[in-house]
Amino acid sequence: MTREYMDNLLNQLKDDVLILESMVREAVLNGVKALMTGDKKLSKQVIRGDQEINDKRFQIENECLITIATQQPMAGDLRTLASVLEIITELERIGDYAKGIAKITKLTRNQEILPPLENLVPMAEISVDMLQKSVKAFVDGDVEAARVIPDRDDQVDDYFNKIYKGLVKYMVEDPDKIKLANHLQWAAHNIERMADRVTNICERTLFIQTGSIYQIEDFKDLDLDDDEVEIHDIN
Repeated sequence: MTREYMDNLLNQLKDDVLILESMVREAVLNGVKALMTGDKKLSKQVIRGDQEINDKRFQIENECLITIATQQPMAGDLRTLASVLEIITELERIGDYAKGIAKITKLTRNQEILPPLENLVPMAEISVDMLQKSVKAFVDGDVEAARVIPDRDDQVDDYFNKIYKGLVKYMVEDPDKIKLANHLQWAAHNIERMADRVTNICERTLFIQTGSIYQIEDFKDLDLDDDEVEIHDIN
């Protein structure tokens, strides 16, 4: 096996991860749109599309395992392959969140969306932007981007808290809205969890580049020029 051949295999896997990320990102945005507009057709599209996301995830996983078994990858290559396996699992789970939101569209049964859920749209937009940038940071090996992307999770949490508090107020004032509010709150929870999984993706980028597992918060306390942090060439 030549170095060029292994590089080509890894680059193809990264391209596949980018494709999977775009599928997941579209599913999340469509799931939120379906819920906010009551678009049952779009919600069904998101639910059906989850199988395509799963299929893509397993295709990438299979390619990683074949590469590990047949190509005798070096240490840096193994870190990349292990990280791909972890990242596609995170992406597949985010796809499940999108499907869950789409299912909530069916559960609401054409009921009017409560005003606090208007915060879900900007919340989702921030989260999918974080997702896209986190996967790009992984593909580019961009440690600095991976360090700062999770900072926006605070904005996501702020929107979640607005939704939560607003829906609780509706439940207290009108018990008939408790079931609807619970469904809507679960949709917001899915987006909040999505942002948390973006942090996990960023941590894999740090793992590839340093050879060590860091929590994002711990890594921020380190100086990239410090002897404690050794940046490796993934090749």
